[in-house]
Amino acid sequence: MKSFIINSALDMHLHLRDDDMLKLVAPHMSKNFVGALVMPNLISPITTKDTLLSYKNRIKNACKEDKFTPYLTIFFQVDYSYEFLKDIKDEIIAVKLYPFGVTTNSQTGVSSMDIEILRPTLESMSRLDIPLCVHGETKGFVMDREKEFLPIYESLAINFPNLRIIMEHISTKDAVELLDKYDNLYATVTIHHLLLTLDDVAGGMLNPHVFCKPIVKRYEDRDALLKVALEAHPKLMFGSDSAPHLKKNKETSTGGAAGVYTAPISLQVLTQLFEKHNKLANLNAFISLNAQKIYNLKPENKVIKLIKKDFIVPKVYNYKNEDVVPMLAGETLLWSIE
Repeated sequence: MKSFIINSALDMHLHLRDDDMLKLVAPHMSKNFVGALVMPNLISPITTKDTLLSYKNRIKNACKEDKFTPYLTIFFQVDYSYEFLKDIKDEIIAVKLYPFGVTTNSQTGVSSMDIEILRPTLESMSRLDIPLCVHGETKGFVMDREKEFLPIYESLAINFPNLRIIMEHISTKDAVELLDKYDNLYATVTIHHLLLTLDDVAGGMLNPHVFCKPIVKRYEDRDALLKVALEAHPKLMFGSDSAPHLKKNKETSTGGAAGVYTAPISLQVLTQLFEKHNKLANLNAFISLNAQKIYNLKPENKVIKLIKKDFIVPKVYNYKNEDVVPMLAGETLLWSIE
């Protein structure tokens, strides 16, 4: 096959950051995707309608004239009232829950996952049909954090059967097995969790540019994720978790920031991956149709044509003398965007 068409690509888990970083990375997504679910964990998390609308305007300005819809989220708080959520409902696509301290800018996340503490906000969300997106990790041993969180997903699914719950960036075969156990559980998966294992992070020379949370895991986990992605499991969506950090904050002796930057290469990598496994026929479902059904979206039509032509991934992307390093920097991909 020499070309492939992707229709209305959606990224259902994206970090755009703010200020100069936003201006650098937003066009990398808006050029080729028709929309993306944007995370609210800025340095000052988005928790009010005013800050939400202001951020939406900054995103639209950064995306210029591209046909692109930022689907906004707000940062979960245990005291959101029904009236507040009802007022903001038309401006958001979901509420994002971060347990305290588990990832970047989660210092104001929830300190307890006790159902009764979360119940007021979750019951209001359920009544209003606002989905819940969750960064599902504990603070246990790094390889076990997601697995340890799975009973919490089960408790949420049982206690709030009418609430759509999205397990974000799943990274284990255990999460894959949970996907079909409850009707109201869904998931996103990233490129790096489909391609990499812990060996790629720390098996040889340390590679800080593929260090992320949740960390990539074992071969059996990667293979289980890849299997359901290639099948375009109807409860699974593409969510890049593309999370840019400045190069100087990744390559540092004081501890590199967690996040993998994949926005500029997502479509090329996914096309190459699905072609390799003879599953290109499922790619549009994985990257668009499933998300449309799960979130009840009706995006504009946006056609992107990929061609069988080598694409060399830039070693850095630069803005105002600051560098951001993408995943697979300097490597050659088999597909390019026409």
